[in-house]
Amino acid sequence: MYMNENFDYSVVESILQEHQCSEKAIIAILQDVQEHYHYLPSEAFPYMAKKLNVSEARIYSVATFYENFSLEPKGKYVVKVCDGTACHVRKSIPILDRLRAELGLSEKKKTTDDLLFTVETVSCLGACGIAPVMTVNDKVHPAMTPEKASALIKELIEKEKNNAD
Repeated sequence: MYMNENFDYSVVESILQEHQCSEKAIIAILQDVQEHYHYLPSEAFPYMAKKLNVSEARIYSVATFYENFSLEPKGKYVVKVCDGTACHVRKSIPILDRLRAELGLSEKKKTTDDLLFTVETVSCLGACGIAPVMTVNDKVHPAMTPEKASALIKELIEKEKNNAD
């Protein structure tokens, strides 16, 4: 098993212990690991496989089967722009375009280099009556416009600057 000496395995170990190193808890373990790191670090896979006595491929197949898991680092603020039918007809794409332009992102590049923002599209957020909708870390923002989205991003950037001081 390859061990990365720069990776802190104690967090993963603690999560595994919480779930009694049970193979039946793979999904819950992956959820907890992702909650801590905001993604599933590749270093965790061989470690979890050894501790759970399963193949890395088994854990990887679970992690890649469910859309909610991410193998790529995500930003501190995960912005999801709904592009379901109601949001789409109420102009969600201009909101997405504005966010990507302001943050230097694209369809392929979803996370800013400073790991502050990740911008994703989702098929539906289940809030059609208040469309177009976006969420920031699962907090719903209704009746969005490109201008409102831009102001919200600026507000979050300002908040981060103030916290850094």
